[in-house]
Amino acid sequence: MGAFSSLSDKISHIFSKLANKGKLTELEVKQTMREIRVALLEADVNYTVVKDFISKVSEKMVGEEILKTLTGSQQVIKIVNEELTVLMGSAHSKLTIAPNPPTVIMMCGLQGAGKTTMCGKLGLMLKKQGKSPLLAACDIYRPAAIKQLQILGGSVQLPVFEKGVQNPVKTAQAAVAEARKNGNDIVIIDTAGRLHINDELMKELEDIKAAVAPSEILLTVDSMTGQDAVTVSETFNKRLDITGVILTKLDGDTRGGAALSIKAVTGKPIKFCGLGEKLTDIEPFYPDRMASRILGMGDVLTLIEKAQSAVTEEDLKRMEEKLRKNSFTLDDYLEQFESMKKMGNMQELLSMIPGAGNKLKGIDAEAGEEKIKYAKAIIRSMTTEERQTPDIIKASRKKRIASGSGTTIQEVNQILKQFDATKQMMKQFGSNPKKGANLFQMGNKRR
Repeated sequence: MGAFSSLSDKISHIFSKLANKGKLTELEVKQTMREIRVALLEADVNYTVVKDFISKVSEKMVGEEILKTLTGSQQVIKIVNEELTVLMGSAHSKLTIAPNPPTVIMMCGLQGAGKTTMCGKLGLMLKKQGKSPLLAACDIYRPAAIKQLQILGGSVQLPVFEKGVQNPVKTAQAAVAEARKNGNDIVIIDTAGRLHINDELMKELEDIKAAVAPSEILLTVDSMTGQDAVTVSETFNKRLDITGVILTKLDGDTRGGAALSIKAVTGKPIKFCGLGEKLTDIEPFYPDRMASRILGMGDVLTLIEKAQSAVTEEDLKRMEEKLRKNSFTLDDYLEQFESMKKMGNMQELLSMIPGAGNKLKGIDAEAGEEKIKYAKAIIRSMTTEERQTPDIIKASRKKRIASGSGTTIQEVNQILKQFDATKQMMKQFGSNPKKGANLFQMGNKRR
């Protein structure tokens, strides 16, 4: 959650000053509101949005009569959390699916926002949900845009429809006809972007909209552009009446103001967010979960979903069997490292642990990922016999493993100790195998 790390730190600091207080004075409440207002403005949240937000929170505080309660600080956090959630859209806004397939999703945005890549990400996500998407290349102006979409489609085994540089409106219509003929229930249209908004771009997009009547018009905006992203959203919305926004680069070093402003300014929800460069780095946008993460309260639901997507039912059954037989090996330990990798960026995962924000500040996530890389290298440098029976790994074998993995004997010893600790912990779950199978590296302490 790179986009909100600074804001989260500031708000956590503001709330920490209230933590041990019972009743609050009117002055303390006003001071808290002033500090939250400054934090939001520094995070590049739209000025009018901040003004309205502070006004609503302050009004609710008076209504709740928090000054008379012994849990005033908790009430303040509760109200700020509720209003942050409302600000970003209250509930997750799902994709609209057409009653008669195919469902047409029109993707638009300026060049550089990551629109074409997002077509591939969205297509892959829908494919995993059992849909059959067709990608349509309707950007005939940017050099290699069609080729880029074809490469993306090929990497995730999705068909790409293209007709070269013919009129994009005709290509969009032909793509929908092709989808109908081949049984594709989703068409994702990659439209042209420009370096800046102009009438020519908007007219073409309006023509495509009129020709194919999309169920969704999703605007991809770069969250790193701050208030410019809000301005772009507002302009596209006026011309196209967009149905939602996809925010890219939310993992980057941004202040997060766009995510907190777009819904309030345009009235249209953020439907998805991009959190990295891999094609799997796309998440549905849940306002309540994001508000919780901003306030340092974690995001357990998303963490669980990531774990579920990283571990298949088959993996769980196999792990259950191993727990019953107490046959957990270094190969299984290596598999857990791979599962962690599938779950995503470590810093992102740390931000989802409730109450972990300030406690984990000292942890260098990049260093943690680097150490996981070394741990995997150490295990891969072992023979099959050594992985199955680590007790045979004595001094000479440790020296060979360290040499083969580019590490030290001390580091090999640490991995073996961590594996043993994890194995002992897994034993405790023998009576509840499913619980044990879901245990992701709890024994893997930092080296």
